[in-house]
Amino acid sequence: MKLKIAMAALALFATAGAANAQTASMTFFVTSVGPGKGADLGGLAGADRHCQTLAQAAGAGGKTWHAYLSTQGDGAVNARDRIGKGPWQNIKGVVVATSIDDLHSANNKLTKDNNLSEKGEIIPGGGDRPNKHDILTGSTPDGKAFPADKDMTCKNYTSSTQGSVMVGHNDRRGLDDSAAAKSWNSSHPSRGPDGGCSQADLKSTGGDGLLYCFAAN
Repeated sequence: MKLKIAMAALALFATAGAANAQTASMTFFVTSVGPGKGADLGGLAGADRHCQTLAQAAGAGGKTWHAYLSTQGDGAVNARDRIGKGPWQNIKGVVVATSIDDLHSANNKLTKDNNLSEKGEIIPGGGDRPNKHDILTGSTPDGKAFPADKDMTCKNYTSSTQGSVMVGHNDRRGLDDSAAAKSWNSSHPSRGPDGGCSQADLKSTGGDGLLYCFAAN
């Protein structure tokens, strides 16, 4: 009996060790939750802090985490320029992209099954209740900033009222078979009864204020 208990404890320890190692090697995840203020993330700094906090809680806080977000206007930032060079893998060790170019190509492995949260959970998508597949990016399909003539970032992630933010479909599914509907990073601007930036607005079209987070180092 004692031998069986010892063996079971050893197996449990080995499993936990493997899980911890897997989490530590994670370099990409979708946030399990948003900050809760719609598209008001506290700017890029607040979004990055949210990614870092969730990664830390999951056991992967030893890296520098950045949210995949572009900004507009003076000093505009491209999302593709702030997430490192890759490759990136999810918590299960699946490589979702090998480089910036691969990430923004048809060859990437971003799917509902691979775009896991920092907890290893699948993000609910089209057909699920609730649907949370709208991920905030503020970006064009190639991961760049939009011109400043139309707000596509909810005032650079500082507004939960007027404006809108470009979102991508985490599950690569939409209302039709268009490229936009299947885009992970540039499907449609947010919209809703309050304008497009509140938590209620994001939920109304299948979102929850979630972000893509990448290890930038």
